[in-house]
Formats: sequence, C-alpha cells, structure tokens
Amino acid sequence: MTKLVLYTLHLSPPCRAVELTAKALGLELEQKNINLLAGDHLTPEFMKLNPQHTIPVLDDDGTIITESHAIMIYLVTKYGKDDTLYPKDPVQQARVNAALHFESGVLFARMRFIFERILFYGKSDIPEDRVEYVQKSYRLLEDTLTDDFVAGSKMTIADFSCISTISSIMGVVPLEQSEHPRIYEWIDRLKQLPYYEEANGGGGTDLGKFVLAKKEENAKA
Repeated sequence: MTKLVLYTLHLSPPCRAVELTAKALGLELEQKNINLLAGDHLTPEFMKLNPQHTIPVLDDDGTIITESHAIMIYLVTKYGKDDTLYPKDPVQQARVNAALHFESGVLFARMRFIFERILFYGKSDIPEDRVEYVQKSYRLLEDTLTDDFVAGSKMTIADFSCISTISSIMGVVPLEQSEHPRIYEWIDRLKQLPYYEEANGGGGTDLGKFVLAKKEENAKA
C-alpha cells in the first residue's frame, strides 16, 4: 500500500479526527509533527503543501489533500472496504455532511473563539458570551442526538469530527452530564472503540489542560 503521510499535531481536534478515521480503516499513517505555536505551519516548505497553512494535511504518494473533513472523506472513499463511515446513499450522506458542517461551523468555531485568544493572543479571560455560545452548541448537539450517533444509528466520520472537538472543549467549558445525558451516552459509545484513547481521548484531555495552563500563565505575565 502507498505510504500515507499526515502533517499533524495530536493536540489539534481536526488532526485527531483524521487519526480516528485512519484507525477505523486500518490504515497506517506516517505522522509529521507540525508545531503551530512554533510557527512550523508558516515555513515556505509547508506553505507549498498548503497555502492556507492549516493542519492536517495528507500526502498520499504526492496527492495533497487539505482540511480534515475532506481528508476523512477521501480516505473512506479510496481505502474503505465499505461505505459505512461515509455512506453513498444520498440521504444518509446528506445527514453526515450536515453533521460535518455543524462541527466545523458551530462546535469547532465556538471552541476556537475561546482557545485562540488564550493560545495566540495572550489573554487570560474567557468572555461570558463566548462561554454561552459553547453551552448553546452543547444543547444543539444534545438535541441532535436522537439516535446512537450524530448522523443516525451507525457511526460515521461525523462522529469522529464532533468527538474530537467536544472532548477538547469540555475540559474548559464544563459539560454538565445532568443537562446533556445523550452526549455522555454518545461519548461512552465512542470510548468503546479499541483505538479511541490512542487516537483521540488523551489528546482531547491534554488540549483542555494545555489551554487552562496557558490561561494561568497569561494571567501572571
């Protein structure tokens, strides 16, 4: 099989979503670490790979794919033994696509509004309105989970995408189990995956801790 190279950072939720997908497909990835805080993504070499200078980036024998959702779809379409993780049926696929857009446009975007100000702009506070936006996104996800998984009764790449963000932000903006029982049941289902902790669990927890530690560090500066 062709060597798959992933430019990644394990703390990054989109990168972990790709790692989950690769594990589910039984694919081996050669991982090249890109340290965003050190500016690795702004080097001329990396910007040739991805002019938008974001991670993850997949190099499949010279074919460069950027953006986590695109990479996940590509991997399932090219290497999946079936279409379970990204259905070909137009109705089921539309539901997965909707969940992917929800993750990028709501869950990840609202997490980013909090994390970026701490990690890149030296802030030590989290504005109340940004906390409220995240809590509203929790409620939207809770209401979305009318079945076992975010796009229906079967696990798809949309679950990988959503869990990579939720597992990161819940360590900074508390996710109350009493108010969000469906989310916790969904998390528990995903934790049963034999590769979950390696591909996502540790990284999600570590990112939350890293952001809180940086927040305290900024407060002392």
